[in-house]
Amino acid sequence: MADDITWHPTAYRTHTLGEIQSNDGNLVGEEVKICGFMEANRGKGKICFIDLRDGTGKIQVFLKQGLVSDEELDVAQNLSRESTIQVEGEVAEKRPPKVPDGEPLPPPTYEVVAKKFTVLSKAKTPLPLGVTDTVSIGLDTRLDNRFLDLRREHVNSMFTLRAKVLQYGREHLITEGFKEINSPKIIASASEGGTNLFPMMYFDTPAFLSQSPQLYKQLSVLGGMERVFEIGPAFRAEKHDTYRHLNEFISFDIEGAWMSDEDVMCVQERMIHHIWKMVAENDQEHIDAINRYRESQGDEPITVDVPSLPFPRIAYCDAIKMIQDAGEDISWGDDIDSSHCDIIAEKYPGFHFIPRWPMEMKPFYIHHVEGENGTTGEQLSRGFDLNYGRDEMTSGGQREHNVDELEQNLRNKGLDPEGFTFYTDGFRYGAPPHAGWGLGVARLLMVLTGSRNVRETVLFPRDRSRVTP
Repeated sequence: MADDITWHPTAYRTHTLGEIQSNDGNLVGEEVKICGFMEANRGKGKICFIDLRDGTGKIQVFLKQGLVSDEELDVAQNLSRESTIQVEGEVAEKRPPKVPDGEPLPPPTYEVVAKKFTVLSKAKTPLPLGVTDTVSIGLDTRLDNRFLDLRREHVNSMFTLRAKVLQYGREHLITEGFKEINSPKIIASASEGGTNLFPMMYFDTPAFLSQSPQLYKQLSVLGGMERVFEIGPAFRAEKHDTYRHLNEFISFDIEGAWMSDEDVMCVQERMIHHIWKMVAENDQEHIDAINRYRESQGDEPITVDVPSLPFPRIAYCDAIKMIQDAGEDISWGDDIDSSHCDIIAEKYPGFHFIPRWPMEMKPFYIHHVEGENGTTGEQLSRGFDLNYGRDEMTSGGQREHNVDELEQNLRNKGLDPEGFTFYTDGFRYGAPPHAGWGLGVARLLMVLTGSRNVRETVLFPRDRSRVTP
């Protein structure tokens, strides 16, 4: 929360703009040194008004002949937008706006009356994209010029909210006894099977970029760390080109000993509930900034509605029947695609779990219980997904802790157990039952902010066509 931050003076400024505006007038009459991006300048002759912005807020700077030099005044009046400047001056309360008789005055705002004006860096013109304009800009143009796109209020708020989601999620997991770990991202073999791997050479050894911290977080639990989590990158060489797929992404990943699939579903819904609750209580100004932009584009405003607990559970078998009852051609053992999820979302538009998938559709490390069978007799797994409406958010489940079962599961997936001894050896010396999940941060932020494309929620996204900036 902003009120908990202590901004120490630096070589370039004594105060942030947010500090000045939120100090209830306590800085009026004080000498300050401030810095920021110049959004606009107005006035000719003997005066100039500048709208200044930094990462904490905005303020008006007033320059007047006699208080600054004629040269400084001329430079300020002719400076290009988005140039960075430094101002030394005195904090003053701005003249209140005129309001109709009987209406209360708005809260006071403040300005800085300049005594010294310095250009730190002049912005080239024209800008590749407008920072304060409300004109719609194509996503590719925005991503090509992300350094400017980030200066737009609603985009900056998006990534402030992303930082908050990471903070609140981390805080909650710690309160439930999870310890943060860091797993390697250069691996010798597939974490989850399949061929969607980015190959690389690690000196003279063939290697891959990690698909998931899955195996390593399990090994940490086997080592007695009890409950672990990681917030880190994963890489998938999938040739998707959709609004919700990227080839590099950040996810929350957890693993917990002595836990079932249901236990870790409960952890996840509590974490999401906590994130939404904290954003609703502490970060409405960022939601408001996004909504101001949405309004300018004719979109409906977003609201942060804290989800109720527990989230609905719609078992795979029940989901298949629901889709069949809607007249769709789907059989037990088929995947549930987005169009099928639309049918489920008509009844469950928010967060909901789909547990008990067929074993053959889940990775080799997922646990199953003999006798838990589907409607056609096939073995069910202890794996689950979390969806929000039509979109999948999470894959998770209870893990197989019996080494003989693990090796057979590998063979069933067409994988050689000898290539996974670094993993399976950890299960030969006593392994607790355990469970976990992975939750993509970008998809979570899409839900929170109403974004239509996952690329809007990632600073510098990596997809099939983009490796720069």
